[in-house]
Parts: sequence; C-alpha cells; structure tokens
Amino acid sequence: METTNKIKEMVKQKYSEIALQNKETNATSCCGATSSCGGDNVYNIMSDDYQKIEGYNPDADLGLGCGLPTQYAKIRKGDVVIDLGSGAGNDCFVARHETGPEGKVIGIDFTEAMIEKARANAEKLGFHNVEFRQGDIEKMPVTANVANVVVSNCVLNLVPNKAEVFKEILRVLKPGGHFSISDIVLVGQLPDSLKDVAEMYAGCVAGAIQKEEYLNLIKETGFTNITIQKEKAITIPTDILKQYVNDDEIKKFKDSGVGIYSITVFAKKDECCKPGSGCC
Repeated sequence: METTNKIKEMVKQKYSEIALQNKETNATSCCGATSSCGGDNVYNIMSDDYQKIEGYNPDADLGLGCGLPTQYAKIRKGDVVIDLGSGAGNDCFVARHETGPEGKVIGIDFTEAMIEKARANAEKLGFHNVEFRQGDIEKMPVTANVANVVVSNCVLNLVPNKAEVFKEILRVLKPGGHFSISDIVLVGQLPDSLKDVAEMYAGCVAGAIQKEEYLNLIKETGFTNITIQKEKAITIPTDILKQYVNDDEIKKFKDSGVGIYSITVFAKKDECCKPGSGCC
C-alpha cells in the first residue's frame, strides 16, 4: 500500500507540473509523446496526430497521448462518455463533438491543476455539457451504470492497480456499453541494459505490463468482445540506443520481437450481467 501511494503521489506531482507547461515543453519531456531527452533531435515516439480529428482543440492537447481512442470509440449522438485521466480536456472535447450538445462528457483526473486547466478550456469553448471531476480512477466519483462509452489515452500504464480500474469501468458503464482505451504494454522482457533507456525515452513505460496480462485483466473483469483496434510499436531511435548499448546488443534486441507497444483496445459490458452484480 505504501508503494502504491508513493507512485500515485509521484504521478500527481509530475502531472501537476505538466499542467503548468506548454505543449512543446511537455511533448519533448521524458514523459511526453515525443522526446529529445539527452539528444539534439526531437522524435515523435508515441503520439498520433489529432489535427484532422473533428472537435480537436490545440489548447487542450498537452502532447501526452499514445493513441486516438475517441476515433475508435463508436460514440453516438446523445451518449454519456467518461474520459479517464482527462488532462486538459483534449479527448473530452473530441468526444463532445461526437455526442453533440444532447450528450454528456465527464472527464476524471487525479490532478487539481489539470482539472482547473480543463475547466478553463471548456468555459472558453462554451461547452456546458462537458464536466471535469477530480478523483482517482481506481475509485471513480461516478455512480454505477452511467456511461455508454469510456475512453482513456495513455493513462492506465501509470496506475498501480489496473485490475481495480477495469472493475470500476465495468461498474460505471451501462449494460451494453463499451470502452476504447489506448495504452502502453510490453511484449517480452526488455533487457536490463535497455530498461532505463526505454523508461526515459518512451513516455513513462515504468508502469506498463505485459500485453497478454493486460488483455487477461480485461477478460477476467467480465468484459466481452475484446478487440485490439490498433497496435503500433514504440521505436526508440537507433542513435539514441547507441548512446547506451553497442551495435550487437541493438541488433539482438531488434531481432528478438521484444518491445514496447501502443495498443487501442475495445471491450463491451454485457447487456445483462451476472446475478447479484446490480447492473440489471
């Protein structure tokens, strides 16, 4: 429990700092979706381009994502959408474009500074159906069976108890609801010589777990129709790797199939759940 609380406090402190920085500073930091840590070149390591996505607002984009979950989330007009780790509101505003003014979007974030920034952005845009709540996504400040859709972008990898988050997602979704989540996972064990490099350059992968374990958590929680909607390798550029390991080690690593991946996962809550679950 003490370790869990320390991790949460570290995340809260880091993302409080990020909330006060501009996108360029964030994106090239060691927790951003691009990186220049330790080198002169800036690389687009994780991020996808939001600029052609309807509802995108540059002021709300801090450059911290690893996918485009709202693009795959099958959001309909009038839906209630919850965004986990909503940051400055980027995915919430994209989701709001899909729900229309008749829907509702709830962003949940652990960090007070992020909540304040997101609320300011929503006010500036005149969105009265987008709400931001401060809270822990392991215990969401939301009643059961509220949401049609849950989205999240590169957040669960930061959470110590991922199983609890998936249980909470199941609780807040309406029967028949679904989620679309972009996150960082691992395939195979990274060599010790590359672990520190990966954590430095690939956007805070320290909390990422094995892909198979991640998908099993979703299945064990009780979700169905589990589908990987998108998958891409997170590639650390060779000139960066050469600062830490030799050519033979780089070749061995690249040929091994071991690596860091961004996945966007879809899963559904059954129309009627198990007896005693309280969802039907």
